[in-house]
Amino acid sequence: MRPRHVLLALLVVTIWGFNFVVIEIGLQGLPPLLFTSLRFFFAAVPLVFFVPRPTTDWRLLVGWGLAQFAVQFALLFVGMKLGMPAGLSSLVIQLQAFFTIGLAWWLLGEHARPMQLLGAGIALAGMGIVAWHLDTPGTLIGLLLVIGAGMSWATANILTKRMGAVEPLALAAWGSLVAVPPLLTLSLLMEGPATIIAALRGMNLESWGTVLFQSYPNTLLGFGVWSMLMRRYPAAQIAPFSLLVPVAGMLSAALVLHEALEPWKIVAGLLVLGGLALNQFAGRLRVWLRRAAG
Repeated sequence: MRPRHVLLALLVVTIWGFNFVVIEIGLQGLPPLLFTSLRFFFAAVPLVFFVPRPTTDWRLLVGWGLAQFAVQFALLFVGMKLGMPAGLSSLVIQLQAFFTIGLAWWLLGEHARPMQLLGAGIALAGMGIVAWHLDTPGTLIGLLLVIGAGMSWATANILTKRMGAVEPLALAAWGSLVAVPPLLTLSLLMEGPATIIAALRGMNLESWGTVLFQSYPNTLLGFGVWSMLMRRYPAAQIAPFSLLVPVAGMLSAALVLHEALEPWKIVAGLLVLGGLALNQFAGRLRVWLRRAAG
């Protein structure tokens, strides 16, 4: 990879990791479903007026927008509002990699390798440590919601496979537009008009900053750059950078939000990252073992 592209990949994973801190800050002044709605409204408008709709089946586009944006981030934001810490959320949602393997086996007939199954088991051990140390029912529910967000992300990954080649910026903009109506409807039903009006009236520079960071650097810039890199280089060369997202998330949460990096968090993080790495490099490891065996 060219050095500038390595730097771009590192920039994206840093933005995505730091984004969990931004979410937690934004949730201090905005109800979660309204916050999510605003994020995707500004990611979609005015861009959809200048970017043509992706040339794919509209049903796949709607399904992708719901899974990738509406459901995933509604569950993530509500889970964090219920007390799931930013750093741990950035780690737990990476279970999407293993959910993707399961859904690909179930829906697409793709078989998981033994090393990938071993990686899933190691990562689940890390999740067990996280669940054991969450000390309130609300936080445990938050954990389950963030896990659900990972499942929704995995569903979007399967839909992406079925879409074929699409323009990433158009997909991000139009997928964001798809997400806005259901999110606003849920916000009206669950948070109520009075709460929404009060939150909008009370928005300050910090609140607007968190919304706009979500919409532009995180959604449009991050998604667009990542997709560009995936087109230029083999997936096996780019995908490992995503392992740095929870690292950036946990370090950002420790530095900005002063979340303690307790020993159990480090152990859980190492298990999850180890499982993810084993899943990512299973093919290369198998080749290396065969060569070593002669």
